[in-house]
Amino acid sequence: MPDIKVVTEVAGRVCALPVEAGSSVGDGDEIAFVEAMKMEIPVTSTAAGKIKSILVKVDDVLAEGQAVAIVET
Repeated sequence: MPDIKVVTEVAGRVCALPVEAGSSVGDGDEIAFVEAMKMEIPVTSTAAGKIKSILVKVDDVLAEGQAVAIVET
């Protein structure tokens, strides 16, 4: 099964991680929330599967395009 990297589309600070490694997710499910410009922007899964690993933690500062999690399909 291929692994899919889930990346953030905005730079900012991780303010919430509603899932953890081992959780099942669907296409479009929220994996993390990034605070940018006083807004909480969701980072969503691009495929259905299981969270193989979370690559960030709350309060990490992310760059645009940075990987947030790996989803095993």
